[in-house]
Amino acid sequence: MPPIHRQLVDRVAIGRYEDEVTHPTAIKTFIAEFISALIFVFAGQGSGMAFSKLTDGGAATPAGLVAAAIAHGLGLFVAVAVSANISGGHVNPAVTFGAFVGGNITLLRGIFYIVAQLLGSVVACLLLFFSTGGLTTTGFSLTAGVSVWNAFVFEIVMTFGLVYTVYATAIDPKKGDIGTIAPLAIGLIVGANILAGGAFTGASMNPAVAFGPAVVSWDWANHWIYWAGPLIGGGLAGAIYELVFISRTHEPL
Repeated sequence: MPPIHRQLVDRVAIGRYEDEVTHPTAIKTFIAEFISALIFVFAGQGSGMAFSKLTDGGAATPAGLVAAAIAHGLGLFVAVAVSANISGGHVNPAVTFGAFVGGNITLLRGIFYIVAQLLGSVVACLLLFFSTGGLTTTGFSLTAGVSVWNAFVFEIVMTFGLVYTVYATAIDPKKGDIGTIAPLAIGLIVGANILAGGAFTGASMNPAVAFGPAVVSWDWANHWIYWAGPLIGGGLAGAIYELVFISRTHEPL
């Protein structure tokens, strides 16, 4: 058996531009990721804005945290379900990166997935800004007493759990019938992680979710945490699951 690092390197592929970017099937996957990210961010961000308006700024309360968990869980469930058969239902640059590390998507297609997800998030936040009469989209920030390194570790761990769940229920070729509940499982782990980490970091787990509000509100405070943490957590989950639990009997991608 080749060394572990060699197993991963052998599975990573750049891809051909004609097949991975300009082919009609590839373009459909990018559109699906754009729409799914838009649906998810619109629901998640919109719920926070609505709850804050209805409770006069009470989004940062236990009830607001539960509402955010439910809205994001349900929104992601739908976003993954509607794009699963087209693009795989990533909806998240960290998921895409984790899939790339495990050799389940090429570099070229992964880059365009991420671009589509980011654009979907920005458009969702712009739509919320205009349709609510100019209310500010809720950016991600650290709670008082939480250091950047505390938040960094939180985002790594939460995203690890999310991408591990994606691998187990959606990517693993041995998933069998459990694949039918993948969108539900993915939505539930996000909702659970928001309940666990939302009061500390906002529980992004998704660079696109943090990117849209940052662009529209132009608030980039500690924004690197919401990229570095999820990408590291997603990459670790992809590498570990691929190496430990998936037995590849075919040639690398």
